[in-house]
Amino acid sequence: MVLLHQPFADYYGAYRALEDLYKEGKIRAIGVSNFYSDRITDMCLFGREIVPAVNQVETNPLNAQYAAQENMKDLNVQMAAWAPFGEGMQGMFTNETLVNIGKKYGKSAAQVILRWLIQRKVVVLCKSTHLERIKENFDVFDFKLSDEDMEEIKKLNNDDSLFFNHQDPEMVRWFDEMVETRRNQHKASSEQKKW
Repeated sequence: MVLLHQPFADYYGAYRALEDLYKEGKIRAIGVSNFYSDRITDMCLFGREIVPAVNQVETNPLNAQYAAQENMKDLNVQMAAWAPFGEGMQGMFTNETLVNIGKKYGKSAAQVILRWLIQRKVVVLCKSTHLERIKENFDVFDFKLSDEDMEEIKKLNNDDSLFFNHQDPEMVRWFDEMVETRRNQHKASSEQKKW
């Protein structure tokens, strides 16, 4: 699966290129990342031959993306979570609600978060370089959160990114500067290799 990472610049053209690669059989699935509800709706309704299989968006108990998930469901796009643990920001692993729910099942706050996402039918990929955490992340299929637990976790949602807002003009400028910097570094590196 290849994802178009940001809804910036010529993302229509970039997505068409992904569609071509998909139709040629060079990739098995295509999707997008960080597309807010207006952008994913636009991508699905206006002129796309292939609906994105996935939209990977920041999804964690503090930024749960409930409305976005409903919109994606209506569009037949699977929601995938990035930063399911919010990189531990704002006390995610020590959050009283998550810790207390975890105690009921003999699980950690991280395991509660993963189970919450699974029960919401959100694809979740989490990264760790520590073997014990990798094992812990897989150990979430032997319990199920109750409806009451799900409602308690829902109360944590404030619909605010822990990282950045792609609709903020200053953030778009920052991404543009970052891309330009990388482009210049790549160009300089390529010129050095010629010598």
